[in-house]
Amino acid sequence: MNIADTSEVVEIDSKKLTVTKRFSIKPGVEPSGMAIDATHHRIFSGCDNKIMTVLDIETGKVIAAVPIGEECDGVGFDDETGTAYASNGEGTLTVVKETSPGKFEAVETVSTRQGGRTMTIDPKTHNVYVSAGQSGPPGGQGQQTTTGKDSFVVLVIGK
Repeated sequence: MNIADTSEVVEIDSKKLTVTKRFSIKPGVEPSGMAIDATHHRIFSGCDNKIMTVLDIETGKVIAAVPIGEECDGVGFDDETGTAYASNGEGTLTVVKETSPGKFEAVETVSTRQGGRTMTIDPKTHNVYVSAGQSGPPGGQGQQTTTGKDSFVVLVIGK
């Protein structure tokens, strides 16, 4: 689980409801979206300071800090292709690959739609789905912006 205010990833014992391990993901700040590569024991965290950290959970060390877009919320990992994705609210999808052992790089930036921060990956087709809607004005004082009527779309990104 990402802990935004301490810039950490924690391991939780779900039976005892306790934190069993803590890992700093600095230089990443305020992580939100996360994904796991269970085979290689790595956690990918999208952070507010436009960085995706790659944490080796066996050593507890951040092995990479890859530049991504602004307002990242969704992060996904495709086990079969070994590709990590960061869906960024600025309207981009950052594609991250391990280009050589232990070296991760952004290999592509795909234009999506502003506000498209939520994403998922289809493990069969390897398509990435990003949802977005045009933002409207806030509903009233102190309320968040609203999504414009009939503006919701699901973008399908594939090869």
